[in-house]
Amino acid sequence: MVERFLEADDPVLEQVLRWTVERDAADIQQLLEWLPNAANRRDQRALLARAKALMNELENAMNELNRLD
Repeated sequence: MVERFLEADDPVLEQVLRWTVERDAADIQQLLEWLPNAANRRDQRALLARAKALMNELENAMNELNRLD
């Protein structure tokens, strides 16, 4: 990881965004691990839909982090 010389304009927001990235990535990984073992296609689609929603949230958090840099 690269260390910066200057603090972010909003260090609390940066911490929240970093936590969101870590949490969403872990949740997506768990959902994808459960996907092949889902009881039926409806459950698989629900898991996939949730993973996609988290991926959108993850992308938004990463974009916000880029704006802070």
